[in-house]
Amino acid sequence: MATIVDIAVNTPGFSTLVTAVKVANLVEALQSPGPFTVFAPNDDAFAKLPDGTITSLVQNPAQLGRILKYHVVAGAYKAADLKKMGIVTSLEGSTIPIHGENPLEVKNATVLAADIEAENGIIHVIDTVILMGLDPAHSFQDTNIPYKV
Repeated sequence: MATIVDIAVNTPGFSTLVTAVKVANLVEALQSPGPFTVFAPNDDAFAKLPDGTITSLVQNPAQLGRILKYHVVAGAYKAADLKKMGIVTSLEGSTIPIHGENPLEVKNATVLAADIEAENGIIHVIDTVILMGLDPAHSFQDTNIPYKV
């Protein structure tokens, strides 16, 4: 069975995530035994970010790494497990609220495809990049993440 990274590399629609993981030097960590649960934003999710955001994050690997770690949870949790838990703690250290039934909602993101099994965990494809401490009612500019307009 393939690792989380191998699945992302070989699945269309994750090129931005794969690039981000490489820039943030997280490839080795996400190829380790884990297990991990990854909320994987697809390319469309990254495209929703304001113009220049991805470029700015690529130029700031530490901040990019922090955002990516917010999408990863220690342990392998399927959607049914996540629904029961209601809240999980990311590798970044922040909590992520989980709610909804079908589709499952992860903070402000909707799970598009759940329970993709990898050798070292579970992947849930999401439609939005989840940002730490960002309430969906606030704009991206309210965060301290550097960006260019």
